[in-house]
Amino acid sequence: MIVCCYRVTTSTRLPAKSLREVASEGDALVAGGISQTPSYLSRKGRKAVQEEFRKQVQVFVKNKVDFLICEYFEHIEEMEWAIDVCRETSLPIAATMCIGKEGDLHNITVGECAVRMAQSGAHVVGLNCHFDPFQMLEAIAEMKKALEVAGLRPYLMTQPLGYHCHDNSKQGFIDLPEFPFALEPRVCTRWDMQRYAREAYELGVRYIGGCCGVESYHIRAVSEELAKERNKKPLSSESTILGVKDSRCTPKPWVRARARRSYWENLSPATGRPYSAAFSKPDNWGVTAGSEDLVQKPESTTEEELEKVFQKSDK
Repeated sequence: MIVCCYRVTTSTRLPAKSLREVASEGDALVAGGISQTPSYLSRKGRKAVQEEFRKQVQVFVKNKVDFLICEYFEHIEEMEWAIDVCRETSLPIAATMCIGKEGDLHNITVGECAVRMAQSGAHVVGLNCHFDPFQMLEAIAEMKKALEVAGLRPYLMTQPLGYHCHDNSKQGFIDLPEFPFALEPRVCTRWDMQRYAREAYELGVRYIGGCCGVESYHIRAVSEELAKERNKKPLSSESTILGVKDSRCTPKPWVRARARRSYWENLSPATGRPYSAAFSKPDNWGVTAGSEDLVQKPESTTEEELEKVFQKSDK
């Protein structure tokens, strides 16, 4: 399945016609997405948070999206509030949280989060962002197990990062010191992505995509890996998977020796950066809903407030 997904603020008009035109080129669906709110972190309460969701969902319904996505939630309670608002429509609902195996930020297990999303009315449940493909597969396996025990059978969905983040902590890559402007050395190869796609499919995931750091060639790799299951290849594909054939055309014999899939699948790429660290130490501050540091403010952060943050970071 191919999806064109857009988020809007309450003041943004959804360009429905142009979205439909793009989607129709690839026989794709159009989705409207809502995500976590500063109001929840500021403890403004269910009514205020749901009103924010409702204003956005009304725009999506007016512009006739195919389905709704509640994505990038760190607290299952706020996710349930979002799903409740989406259920006011007749549209299918997908729900994904940006959490890993350690669960949400109120220490609710990832399995219980899956069960509660499904019980709230989500037709598709899963995970998106914050964690790399293989960390996410471990967490989605926990979700699947919990759903089976509960007798629930929603579709499963994964949209991981396009970065390797094995050294992150509970809040994922946002805790890494490289976030957000120095993540490039961590980028997954297309071979990482095709392996992720195969393992996700075999696990039972049927909505397989990507989030931050995922580029078009990554999605092409996913599509090519599952070409047989989809009964078609991407329009941009060559006659062989991922262009391995191209390596056979070079006059360099050591490059021609790479013209096989097994070479690339078993490669452990170097960063090329002298003295680079193997792993990073995450900046896990441990702040969550209700913390003074997360209270929403209408004005920009002042120099004094920034200095306080800098001082905390330097300790």
